Amino acid sequence: MRKIVIAIDGFSACGKSSTAKEVASQLGYSYIDSGAMYRAVTLYFHQNYVTIDNPKEVSKAIDEINISFNFNERKAFSETYLNGLNVEGEIRKMYISEQVSRISAIPEVRKNMVSQQRKLGKKKGVVMDGRDIGSNVFPDAELKIFMKADLTVRAERRQAELLEKDQLIPIPEIEKNLVARDKMDSEREENPLIIPDDAYIVDTSELTLPEQVEYVLQLATEKMIKYDG
Repeated sequence: MRKIVIAIDGFSACGKSSTAKEVASQLGYSYIDSGAMYRAVTLYFHQNYVTIDNPKEVSKAIDEINISFNFNERKAFSETYLNGLNVEGEIRKMYISEQVSRISAIPEVRKNMVSQQRKLGKKKGVVMDGRDIGSNVFPDAELKIFMKADLTVRAERRQAELLEKDQLIPIPEIEKNLVARDKMDSEREENPLIIPDDAYIVDTSELTLPEQVEYVLQLATEKMIKYDG
């Protein structure tokens, strides 16, 4: 069947990445974690003390950043590399989560990352998740999903993820971070988080990961049959 682009957007900790990875795996598609790209930029800015309101510093930093992905077969997921260094673990830490929305809102950062994302999806057969994939990166994506979930459920999921990385963060602190990121992502001037008109809205509050994956795969199959015919 003809390959398509699957765009999965939504709020943090709604299951976007987990669902996208599994859908890509089952379809034999490439998985692109756009959020990891912004997290990698955030890490570089943090480590190199980049002044984000200084256009010259931001421009210079962007030119020095190279982001790539490597699929780890043993762990069954893509690992993020920043200038040749595996930063997958570091970019998932809480201090990066607290800064990433601010960095990703910088126009030059967003423009550069979107350009890279579009190149990655040019040949189709891609599942990409993020905040503006269906609304901006791939507005013509054959399948658009928008995920949401109850705040407490999201916080509990994020806490579980952090615990797996030996980081114990209280639920209230995580909820505060999620609310702040929601607000910043939704209100930024450059490609804010919105629900595309043609997106399927999925509330994952009471859905298991297998149920989420099954639903997206069902929609994807229907789209592939439609466009193949």
